[in-house]
Amino acid sequence: MTQNGIVLVASVSIFKDDEVLIIKENKPTAIDKWNFPSGRIENGEDILYTACREVKEETGFDVKLNSTTGVYNFISSTNDQVILFHFTGEVTGGSLNLEEDEIIDSKWIKVNDLMKFEDEELREPRVLKKIIKNLFKGNMHSISLFNE
Repeated sequence: MTQNGIVLVASVSIFKDDEVLIIKENKPTAIDKWNFPSGRIENGEDILYTACREVKEETGFDVKLNSTTGVYNFISSTNDQVILFHFTGEVTGGSLNLEEDEIIDSKWIKVNDLMKFEDEELREPRVLKKIIKNLFKGNMHSISLFNE
């Protein structure tokens, strides 16, 4: 959702055992960039619902949200102010089915290997590296911070 130049986004790190899923985007503002499944919160939509919907749309997986690494406020590469709500989750159903045209690749990777990505490989590297650092350090908070 965009309101007064502010873009609201929900993002999810999906865990399986000791690995996390990342996707490679092929969107006009992010060609060949790695990211976590994410997308804009639609008008009137619950943040937790958005996070699960975006994962389903981009990966084909159903997820259960477990925690949050926080809320990140930044100016994007397209010069929008973005408020990003980042969650962690686990697969509860579905199967890998990447969103046609917009997602061109995915891989399961250990969190410490995420730290090896170069800035030019990541979408919004400053914020992604903050998220990755929080994941690596286990800096996660209860999902109950977001009232359903």
